[in-house]
Amino acid sequence: MITIAFTGGGTGGHIYPGLAVAAALEKLTPCRIFWIGSAAGMDRSIVEEAGFAFFGVPSGKLRRYFSLRNLSDIFKIGAGFFMARSILKKERPGLLFSKGGFVSVPPCAAAATLRIPVFTHESDYSPGLATRINARFAARIFTAYEETAAFFPRAFRERVVTAGNPVRPGFRNASAEAGRAFLGIGPEARILLVLGGSLGAREINELVRECLPKLTEYYTVVHQTGPQQDWGIPPSERYRPYAYIREEMPHIVAAAELVLGRSGAGTVWEAATAGKPMILIPLRGSGTRGDQVENAAFFEKAGAAVVIGGGDLAETVAALAEDAERRNDMAAASARMGSRDGAECIARFLVRETGP
Repeated sequence: MITIAFTGGGTGGHIYPGLAVAAALEKLTPCRIFWIGSAAGMDRSIVEEAGFAFFGVPSGKLRRYFSLRNLSDIFKIGAGFFMARSILKKERPGLLFSKGGFVSVPPCAAAATLRIPVFTHESDYSPGLATRINARFAARIFTAYEETAAFFPRAFRERVVTAGNPVRPGFRNASAEAGRAFLGIGPEARILLVLGGSLGAREINELVRECLPKLTEYYTVVHQTGPQQDWGIPPSERYRPYAYIREEMPHIVAAAELVLGRSGAGTVWEAATAGKPMILIPLRGSGTRGDQVENAAFFEKAGAAVVIGGGDLAETVAALAEDAERRNDMAAASARMGSRDGAECIARFLVRETGP
């Protein structure tokens, strides 16, 4: 039985796609899988709940701007490298698969020093700093978009494989009926699903607060507010707030007529796998490298989404709610985008790499 190490974390957007690859691997071949992730945060609970062994290491953030925290994080990164190297040396995996995030850099570097083959995946349109670093150690660089290859140095491009984005298998066989049963909503109700990512999005929450009377004229609003967000609007027949949704999320997406959210890779690709039209409000400004803007622009160009700045939310929702033909066209475009099974594609590649 082969042993395969996974690394990545910090947000659900880095963890869930990796778990999708792990699940696909288990279907293809007998294997033992373990995960190296952040010792702090949500990583451990999500991975262990999925049934995999988890090893926590210190995680320091790699910032592109000056911050005094960079100094202390250098020591965390160093400690993470040595702890990851010790884990890998003891567990002796045949390869390491990275799903990105700052915590993935020390394990990838450690694997390289032990001559353990490294494979990494980038979910966003352009690669983040962690992926750019990990690519130096990687035998293969998987991407969700064909265009992403152009962002890497020319010498790296022959190692790039466009695989699509891994999405949890539940999204491919989700049940709208199960989603409605969980929510307690009958088949006659139209559902607008609002997502701000696994940690929530204050901007989207405030927009929903402002526009809620207009939104509920058309939809029952199911709103993932985020566990770290203070929220004072009580649930009602037409408004259902949840701090965080896990196992039921694929079914709730399947039940939704329209998905509103940020344009992180997890949100857009999960909605596309379910064939849902999207309204996207990408994270902008100095706190982001612009990846969500790029993701949103790609899906809008493909006809699967409408991208807004925020202020025109009520008008956009109303226009789509009243235009079934446009929603259907967007849903078809979304389904085309989500038709490739990235998890299985990557898993098959990894199985070939571990073969005789």
